[in-house]
Amino acid sequence: MGIKEIYHSKFRWLGVALMILSLLSSCIREEEFNNSPQGNFEALWKIIDEQYCFLDYKQIDWDAIHDKYQPLITSNMGNDGLFQVLDSMLAELKDGHVNLYSSSNVARYWDWYLDYPRNFNEGIIERQYLGKTYRIAAGMKYKILDDNIGYIYYESFSSGVGNGNLDEVLSYLAPCSGLILDVRNNGGGNLTNSERIAARFTNEKVLTGYIQHKTGKGHSDFSDPKPIYLEPSNSIRWQKPVMLLINRHSYSATNDFVNAMRYFPNVTLVGDKTGGGSGLPFSSELPNGWGVRFSASPHLDADKQHIEFGIDPDEKVDMDEYDTKSDAIIERARELLKVVQ
Repeated sequence: MGIKEIYHSKFRWLGVALMILSLLSSCIREEEFNNSPQGNFEALWKIIDEQYCFLDYKQIDWDAIHDKYQPLITSNMGNDGLFQVLDSMLAELKDGHVNLYSSSNVARYWDWYLDYPRNFNEGIIERQYLGKTYRIAAGMKYKILDDNIGYIYYESFSSGVGNGNLDEVLSYLAPCSGLILDVRNNGGGNLTNSERIAARFTNEKVLTGYIQHKTGKGHSDFSDPKPIYLEPSNSIRWQKPVMLLINRHSYSATNDFVNAMRYFPNVTLVGDKTGGGSGLPFSSELPNGWGVRFSASPHLDADKQHIEFGIDPDEKVDMDEYDTKSDAIIERARELLKVVQ
């Protein structure tokens, strides 16, 4: 066979190979859904089926959920009706990190904290503890209480706190015999802020947990747990006892913060169980343009246990909802600090 024939033979086989690959790719191509009520329903169900990370852990029969809600879909239903069905289906996940976004509404699950005691009264904190003379550094409100105990209230990890802020706050509170760090009703935010603050309370590198990622479409297809370490800050670090105040509305990045802090020997968790929210969120889109957010990567504690449902306090304390003069959780934290001084 001459060079010319060999040349044409190679290209002929290349063309056949490309045709075969094309046919194979069409067989394994992601299923596409049309922009209809049924198409959007199926698209959302499949996104959760293949990418949501807690179906097995929460023992959710997602096939049964499909069979429950699919009959509610009709070809002529409007956007409001469709949104309501999809909202109800997602609520079966019982996950505050799961949302559906349309141009007119946001689906959300809030029972992770609404079904529990509030254990927080911002008015009492303002009137009885902070008063009018407290300081503010970025997102932190702080003060030295009359028994020489430092108090910091941090209401959102979305409020940026820089290293300069932390240096000033900890320097000001340095004469105190102990510290109360209040993250109740902190619904989360930026993990960078969580790590930056937690690094001020350890002198050693500490294993605080593990992270996993989906590796396939199966409900149990995850990577091996990858360890997460927290390095101590190179700047001012707090060396005295800390009472970390928590409640059910301590969620997401706050749950991550509480998980890290509980591994430090000078920290005690006081209050109610946190709200959880340990899955790192991911976003996708339905055919009609609605956005969907869901938990995609589970965060485990240092013992490789899930913290999706929250972290228990060391000292369980509930507030009396009718008490308008004092905060039982703060008062118990003060008592505990006097014992350990």
